[in-house]
Parts: sequence; structure tokens; C-alpha cells
Amino acid sequence: MDVKKVEAGGQQIAYYESSGSGPAVVLIHGNSASSQTFKAQVMGDFGQKYHVVALDLPGHGESDRAAEPGKTYHMPGYAAVVAEVAQKLGVTDGVFVGWSLGGHIVLEAHNLLPDAAGFVIFGTPPLAFPPDMANAFLPNPAMGAAFAQDLTPEQMAGFAAACLAPDSPLDLAPFVADIARTDGRARATMAASIAPDGYQDEVEIVRNLQRPLAILHGEHEQLVNADYISGLEMPTLWRGAVQIVPGAGHTPQTETPEAFSALLSAFVDEVTG
Repeated sequence: MDVKKVEAGGQQIAYYESSGSGPAVVLIHGNSASSQTFKAQVMGDFGQKYHVVALDLPGHGESDRAAEPGKTYHMPGYAAVVAEVAQKLGVTDGVFVGWSLGGHIVLEAHNLLPDAAGFVIFGTPPLAFPPDMANAFLPNPAMGAAFAQDLTPEQMAGFAAACLAPDSPLDLAPFVADIARTDGRARATMAASIAPDGYQDEVEIVRNLQRPLAILHGEHEQLVNADYISGLEMPTLWRGAVQIVPGAGHTPQTETPEAFSALLSAFVDEVTG
């Protein structure tokens, strides 16, 4: 994939663009990851059909690190960057897809994207305030790494493994490389921002959302509790249920890309047709 750059939020934001000319689909990665996680969607048949844009959040991948972490490395800061990038690239009417932290960012940005055709989140339990972490997430020791500024190689490997299905044959090296090059201040600042007025109530967002919302979930997810998500009130939920991706863990876009892309394609066709 060939990297491109656009200025947003006072820094250079890296993004990758597919060759497709169909409806726009904007992909937003998770904590300590990068747009490389969506390589199969950008470079494959999905990217040939749709105009796919996958960006690197500030402090991640090929994007600049934030000059002022406290103004950027939290939900409102990331959401503002996503909305600005979408405006500058002319894709504000697209479908916005967020994985893990990216899903929380998509929900945070919903009111900044009034023309969006729909939203997709996966690996993302919508959180109220205070967040019901004990029920929204599954007990997993790797969760601590998600909010620690400095990580040992062992912590990085454990974090990466938790993002896959148990006993996954996938190589952890690309996941660990993304974690290692992420600005550790992004994790620490995000942790500190989970406070009153630190983010919008996502349970209220999905309850009151007027546009279509799809929620996908890996069958062998190790971090997020599907039962918690299914218990929320979500009137615009696509197909009326959380869509399970067979054989996948927390990262279905990489683990089972064909099944993931097929579900995503069905949603995009429905809301943009």
C-alpha cells in the first residue's frame, strides 16, 4: 500500500486509499495498531469495489505523534481528526468503520459526520459513564497493556495474542511491530481521559442514533463481551442483532478477511444503495 499524507489536527496524518470508485468506506484502526490491519480490505476485492480510505490515528503507524498529547490522544481529539480527514478527502458521506478503539472513536464522531451513510463497529462495547468495564470486557490480563505507556516485549506479545482467536496460527510479529511504534503517551493519555466529560455516553448514542449501525463480533473474541453489547437498546441495529464472524477473535479483518469483508460489503450496499 502506498502511503499518502494530509494535515489534520495540526499534524500529518497518514492514510491509504484503494482503487475502487464505489461508495466511500472509511476504516479506523484500534489502540496501538495501524491501518495495516485493513490491508486485505484496501488491497483486495473489497477495495476494488469501494473507495476505501484507511487512516493512521495520531501517534500510530506512519502518522505524526501529537505535539500536545492532552489535546489529541482521547476520544474527542481522535474524533475531530477523523472528521477533518474525511472532510479534506471528500468522504464525509461514506460508511465509517471502527475497530476496537476505532469503534469508540466512530461513535464519538457521529455528530461530526452528519452526512455519513452509516456506522460499523466491532470489538467495541459501547460505554456509558461511568463505564461498566467488568461487564463490557472479558477478564484478560492483556487489557492492562492497552493503557500502559511503556510495555515490555512480553506485554506486547501478550496484547497481540489477545487480539486473535486462541491458538491462532497468525504471525504476531506485525501486530507487535505496530504496538512497538505507537506513541506510548497515546495509551496513557487515553486511560487518563476516561473521566466525567471525557467522552460522550456511547450507550445513549446507540440508543438515539438515527442512522444505520452494524455491529460485528468475532466468534472467539477474547476481550469484548458480546452478551453485554446484545443487551443494549439499539433501534437502528443492522439486521436486529450483533453479527458474529465465524472463526475470528478480536481482529476479524485480518483473521478471516473474506467473511469480514462480505458482511461489511452487505451493509455498505444496503445503506448506500
